[in-house]
Amino acid sequence: MKSQDIFIAQPETAEQVNALKAFMEALKIKFEISNKEQYNPAFVEKILESRREVKNGMVTRIEKENLKTFLGL
Repeated sequence: MKSQDIFIAQPETAEQVNALKAFMEALKIKFEISNKEQYNPAFVEKILESRREVKNGMVTRIEKENLKTFLGL
């Protein structure tokens, strides 16, 4: 039987991580371990640069009535 349920655990210590891994393996439950640092560093830098540009006013503002012209539609 397959279940659509997803459980997200957030262990705070290495001991908790090891216990969860052992538990899942003992019950033969498929699992994967991920962390929040999966973004490509180059992508993250582009986002941070864009935020700096916005903060410094380096943006182009388009009025709604001029949007089609701006987009070439």
